[in-house]
Amino acid sequence: MTVGASERLRRRIGDNLQAYAFLAAGLVCFGLFSWYPLVKGIILSFQQDNFVTPPYWVGLDNYRALFADPLFGTAWLNTLEFTALALLFGYAVPFAVALVVNEFRHAKGFFRVAVYLPVMLPPIVSVLLWKYFYDPGSGLFNAVLSALHLPTSEWTQSPKMAMVSLVLVSTWANMGGATIMYLAGLAGIPSELYEAAELDGASVWQRVRHVTIPQLRFIMLVLLLLQIVATMQVFIEPFQLTGTTNPDTITVMVLIYRYAFTVNNDFGLAAAMSVLLFIVLGAFSAVYLRLTRKAD
Repeated sequence: MTVGASERLRRRIGDNLQAYAFLAAGLVCFGLFSWYPLVKGIILSFQQDNFVTPPYWVGLDNYRALFADPLFGTAWLNTLEFTALALLFGYAVPFAVALVVNEFRHAKGFFRVAVYLPVMLPPIVSVLLWKYFYDPGSGLFNAVLSALHLPTSEWTQSPKMAMVSLVLVSTWANMGGATIMYLAGLAGIPSELYEAAELDGASVWQRVRHVTIPQLRFIMLVLLLLQIVATMQVFIEPFQLTGTTNPDTITVMVLIYRYAFTVNNDFGLAAAMSVLLFIVLGAFSAVYLRLTRKAD
């Protein structure tokens, strides 16, 4: 072997070792903080464990206890209701806001920052801010309604308004990210498409329907999946605004918290509920991706 070939081989081995070192570090972090908790949670779902006495194996008893709990069905129905309302508001509003902001010729950067600002706030801060707004006694919303001589509301204490109130908080706090993604997609649409549509006499709605939506289809499909997965795991809003005992707003994640930290103090039962949520979201994601791949 010549000196040049030996040197090239040495460099190649050194480069590969460096690459494998970076890959190994990533795999270790991923395994330690992602796969290990996942496997540990699945094992825990088959155990009785309150972190005080030693855990012991109970098999499927945790899952049987879940299906026998009256709150099990209520939590799933509330979670699905929240997800549906969040899609109605949180999926359409960012798209509409992005269309409006994109039409501005001046101060577009300011409006982008203003729309994204709620995302930069810690979630608990946003929820506590809206908790003050919803206060039935001295809250901002009821003060405005009273000033306009309109009937006030109990907001989060009202069975009819509680879920809608939670969705409004979630939409306001999280729509900035989706809006920025839509704005980035809108910036990539060739202006010639809109010019051709205008020459054909297309209205604003027709241009949105036949030009904007098809061009943003991929972004909209990805955001739809991400939003459904995120809203199915809603926790902070119902936990802070309505507590863990309100049957009108108790969600799957709140019920998991109840099992682990309040009523049952049973981490095995909470883990079983988490595994069911993981299975539901995983199955939905797989079916959704398969359907969208076929459509593409």
